[in-house]
This record gives sequence, structure tokens and C-alpha cells, in this order.
Amino acid sequence: MNVESSRTNGVGTALAWSTGLTALAGAATLGYASVIERTLFSLREETVRILPPGARPLRVLQLSDIHMAPHQKSKRDWLQGLARLEPDLVVNTGDNLSHRKAVGPLLEALGPLLRFPGVFVPGSNDYYEPVMKNPLRYFSGPSSAGTREPRELPWARMFSAFGTAGWIDLTNRSQSIGMRGLRLDFTGVDDPHLDRDRYAGYPAGSSTSAEAPHVRIAVTHAPYQRVLDYFTDGGAELILAGHTHGGQVCVPGYGALVTNCDLPTWRARGLTEWEHRGHRVPLNVSAGIGTSRFAPVRLACRPEAVLLTLTARDAA
Repeated sequence: MNVESSRTNGVGTALAWSTGLTALAGAATLGYASVIERTLFSLREETVRILPPGARPLRVLQLSDIHMAPHQKSKRDWLQGLARLEPDLVVNTGDNLSHRKAVGPLLEALGPLLRFPGVFVPGSNDYYEPVMKNPLRYFSGPSSAGTREPRELPWARMFSAFGTAGWIDLTNRSQSIGMRGLRLDFTGVDDPHLDRDRYAGYPAGSSTSAEAPHVRIAVTHAPYQRVLDYFTDGGAELILAGHTHGGQVCVPGYGALVTNCDLPTWRARGLTEWEHRGHRVPLNVSAGIGTSRFAPVRLACRPEAVLLTLTARDAA
């Protein structure tokens, strides 16, 4: 009787220790994800060989999913510091806001970058405030607004400030920019996550001829497959997107578990090639810079901006 009691007590003690250690490890992981990693801002650099033969390189800085809220000083300082990269072009792929009072802080953070040429498309969190959601719902498919009427954000003020600085609005629009003897032909869409995308094609005179000094770049917030397909069919030579947060909470050594759209999880972050009807296009999906203020965590998925160096197709 005493022996059995001793063994029972030993098993109970071991289970208690195991439970306690598991809880401690979980708390430590959550603390790291919410306090440390979400502010470990990083710069990912990629090279994409899509320019016409003989063209000089172009440096394109992609910003995505900033999700700005008031009092985010470290994010503001880091964004301001990106101006030291002296990009030739800034591409903003949406979800800039996470609070109704964030337009001022956002413009302060982007101020040094607004002096460079730029283009932008919106995401849902440019139009509407984020709402608290059960994170497990993301495993059942892309998120929705839910039953509560979303509160509109002051997106018009943000759009106006971007436009005043010279950044081009590609919301269901196309436009060209001349740069270093090249014509950059852009097409962009409103947020596919809200089913607002309407493909406008490319500007008149755009060419895919190997000898023409034209480069076709397509821009979207959310990389839904239907959007990637019609961009590819339209002759895009580069597609830029955000939205996925790279999975946001990833499994080390495995990667993203969700993308919040129909993009495969292995494409949640990074430079890959999208293929449709025999055509292949470089696709860069940014893991983004911020998070919703209701889910301020990142695990195995550091926040990032992306510097893409576009070089000539004949570059060694």
C-alpha cells in the first residue's frame, strides 16, 4: 500500500512538473512572439532579371502590411531609416492602417520615402478598422468581416497624401512611369480580399517585345490565385503582393500554416514563380511589416520590407 502510494505520488509530481514546464514554455514563446520578434524589423533583398538587355539596374522597395497604430515609435523610426536605401521606386501593397488615428503617424513614418517615386494599392485595413477574431477561424479559410458593420478608416486622407507626394494610385488602374530610359507599365487592383478587384490591363502602347524598353509590373494586396492568373495571362513580368503576413505565426523548420487567401502556404513569403497556361512570372509576396493590433504576435516570421534589384535579362 505504501509502495503504490509512493508511486502514485511520483507520477503525479512528474505530471505536475511536465504541465508546469509546458505552460512556462508556452508563456515564454508567447512573450517572445508578442514583445520581441514582432519588432525585429528586417530587410529581405532579392534580384529579379526582367529588364531589357543592356538596361541599368533598378532598385524597388516594397512595403506591405504596415498596420500602423499610434505610438509605434520603433516601427516609425525603422520605416524612416529605409530612406537611406535610396530606392528608385517604392511599391506599397496595402494594409497601411490599424487605427483611426494612425494616418498622421503613418505619414510621419513614410515621410522620407515619399520623396521617391512610388505606386500603391489598398488593402482591407486601409478601408476598415480591424476587428477581434478567433485566430482558429483562419484554418477554415480566408477571414471575413463577420456580422458587425466595419468602421471605416480615413483612407481618403491617406490616398490624398500619397497622391500629393506623387505616388500613383493603381486601384483598378494602369499607368506608366518613365525611368532611366525604360517605360515601367503598371497595372493594379483594389483589394481582392474584399472582391473589389477589376483588372484594367496595361496602358496603351505597352509591349512585351524582347526589344522594347518596357517592363510590365502588376500590383495587388492579396495574392488570390484568380488575380495571379489574369496578371500572368496579361503579360506581367513581375507580380508584387502582400496580405499573408508570411503566415505570421509559423512552425520553425516548416513555415506558414495559413495565408488568409487561397495561395498555397509554401508561397506565403518570398520570391517564387507563378505559372499559368504555360507562362511563368516572378511573384514576390512580402511577409509585411506589422500585424493587426488585435493579434500583435509574430513567430518564426520576422516583419520585413523587401528590396528588389531589377537587372537586365542578359546580366551574368
